[in-house]
Amino acid sequence: MKILQATIFLFVPLVNSAPPIQQESLQFYEYDTDVSMESLIQQDNEMQSKDIRKDGTNVSLDTSLRLQGDDSERNVPPTKDTNLPTCLLCVCLSGSVYCEEIDIEAVPPLPKETAYLYARFNKIKRIAVSDFADITTLRRIDFSGNRIEEIEDGAFSKLLLLEELSLAENRLLKLPVLPPKLTTFNANQNRIKSRGIKANAFKKLTNLAYLYLGHNALESVPLNLPESLRILHLQYNNITTITDDTFCKSNNTRYIRTSMDEIRMEGNPILLAKHVNAFSCLRTLPVGTYY
Repeated sequence: MKILQATIFLFVPLVNSAPPIQQESLQFYEYDTDVSMESLIQQDNEMQSKDIRKDGTNVSLDTSLRLQGDDSERNVPPTKDTNLPTCLLCVCLSGSVYCEEIDIEAVPPLPKETAYLYARFNKIKRIAVSDFADITTLRRIDFSGNRIEEIEDGAFSKLLLLEELSLAENRLLKLPVLPPKLTTFNANQNRIKSRGIKANAFKKLTNLAYLYLGHNALESVPLNLPESLRILHLQYNNITTITDDTFCKSNNTRYIRTSMDEIRMEGNPILLAKHVNAFSCLRTLPVGTYY
């Protein structure tokens, strides 16, 4: 009897390698608006792109992967200190550190070249000076959705490149000293009262364009708002009065605040119609109750 021997050829289709991690445009979100937060990282692609070593000493990512949504992040060199414990717990990628929803209770040690830190929705209660003492390259920090009650004086004093800072949805009673180059500051949904904001807190922030202080306990509009300010959100506070110098200059009737595009004051116990002169320099009236 002859044994017929058959050769079976398996045709395995070529599968394209996983596409680079896609980074949507990251923006600090504004509460009680129609703006929704976009995904930070496409989870499916991330799982395909990770190469997790079994020896427990490192989490390596293809160095060719780049964030796609932020041109400024493309110029940041790849993270070198990926052997830090932080980079085993979080994702360290191209100068960005993602530590979101992992229940950390303190700011983790960061690689020295970190430029972007996202630590939203954790259990952080306090920010110390030592947390950022050696990380002078930071440009964006997002601590939204934590339990922060205290920020040590000078915690952000060395962050001379920091442009965006979000402390939204925490438990702050007062604002820290802010770094000079901020363009966006979000402290929505805290417990901040007017006495918790120093008179000159914003005066020297000549690049500040977006200031979000909605859903706090402010009794008045912060003083000395910079000329650079475009968007000011103060909705749902306890503001009862404003003066002719709050936004304008009572001694200069020709003064126009040219940069200001939007002021939200709805949800405050103030009747804006009683303070018409306070808005004479604005191109648009604040949003709020007039009658």
